Amino acid sequence: MTETNDIAEQPSELEQTHDHEHGHDHQHDHEHEPAPSLNPELTREIEVEVPADEVSKTFKTVTKRYQKLARIPGFRAGKVPESLIRSKFAKEIRQEVLESLVSAPFRKAIDDQKLRPVSEPQLLDMQLADEQPLKFKAAFEVAPEFDIAGYDSVRVTKPETALTDEEYEGELARVLDGHATVEPVEEDRPLVDGDWAEIEFRGEVKDLAQTVTEEGVTNASASEPITGQDVLIEVGGKNTLAAFNDALRGAKPGQELKFEVDYPSDFGDNRLAGKTVGYDVTVKNIKRKTYPERDAEFAKQLGNYESWDDFEKGLREHAADRKKNALENGAKDKMLEELIGRYHFPVPESFVQQQVDARLDRGLRALAQQGMTADDMRKLDFGRLRAAQRDQAVNEVKVSMILDKVAEAENVTVSEEDLDRELLMLSIQSREPLETLRERLAQDGGLARIREQMRREKTGSVLYEKLSA
Repeated sequence: MTETNDIAEQPSELEQTHDHEHGHDHQHDHEHEPAPSLNPELTREIEVEVPADEVSKTFKTVTKRYQKLARIPGFRAGKVPESLIRSKFAKEIRQEVLESLVSAPFRKAIDDQKLRPVSEPQLLDMQLADEQPLKFKAAFEVAPEFDIAGYDSVRVTKPETALTDEEYEGELARVLDGHATVEPVEEDRPLVDGDWAEIEFRGEVKDLAQTVTEEGVTNASASEPITGQDVLIEVGGKNTLAAFNDALRGAKPGQELKFEVDYPSDFGDNRLAGKTVGYDVTVKNIKRKTYPERDAEFAKQLGNYESWDDFEKGLREHAADRKKNALENGAKDKMLEELIGRYHFPVPESFVQQQVDARLDRGLRALAQQGMTADDMRKLDFGRLRAAQRDQAVNEVKVSMILDKVAEAENVTVSEEDLDRELLMLSIQSREPLETLRERLAQDGGLARIREQMRREKTGSVLYEKLSA
């Protein structure tokens, strides 16, 4: 099978796009670290006590329910002695009693103290026994208090987003290239610019390491040879390295070539970047690309277009929108970076870890799409991966909290119509019925999270327009 190869191609400019994810719920089969410690600057602790009579009453209620439902050999249904029930189901009864008693007094305690937890409470020093008061401490994080005065003094430079003719021609070239066919050249002639050379090659990286032998000093390569079969290289192509162009230009099928290539330090393949490689190349065939006719028939193959002019108009609009979004998202990122630099405040560790989880999930989805198996994912060093995501996660949490403050100041809201459009898009993408999706998200809190994320994205756009005016 014939394939193209990037050993001969210079690195092209990478188009970095800002991916606005909506944080919708996805689960992946990977291990998470234990619950993180709380940020000491934002941690609050309260003591809660439940009277002994309420504890006893709850123990009796739960035990009676177990008596009624328990099926134990030798006893009729509902006639199992209470002492046996308490012994056999001690762990389960204790857990149910806790679940029944903890929530309400905890909520009352935080209301009395006017505290608003932003993390799940961690229960400490739990003391629970029948006929004794229930005592425990609860530690949790609260939101930081900070002022965003002066946020509207930030200045943003709007980038020039108009699509150039050169950029459009590049877009068109990519479309045409994707639908081109490669056919062998039958005539007996050498390679010229515009041809595609089908080659077989072997490359040796020339390392600087030297070995002294009886024959003298020799260079030794510790790298594995670089080899390829049936590789296509465009002669004279703008992305083809000059050394390959010079060596292949004028060569004929069957000819064997020897030459060296000095790869630039920013070359895309780390094995080759900054290295000198000696190549043995055999030219196997000369091939030529044939491009489709630019007509209405081809336009209809590319989409819902009636003519070639109709397609070009659509392509130009799509390319212009993509460029505009990429550049404006980059400008928005710089705006947010400046805001982060202006305001210094602690962030809840629970928020940071949630964001780390979200970033890991996105990364694992990408790996899964690239073919990584669940077994291979389990072998990943998640501790190292989580640590690598932390700094960016902290900044993302800060951005969210700043945007929430700005949204209040600018009275930014998300209408029901906006939310409906977003849910419709998600329904189409996930192929889940709209009402089923809405009901599920309403039950698990996803609906509120989506609305919250939409508000932040809208706030970022409102702020960008205001600061770049």
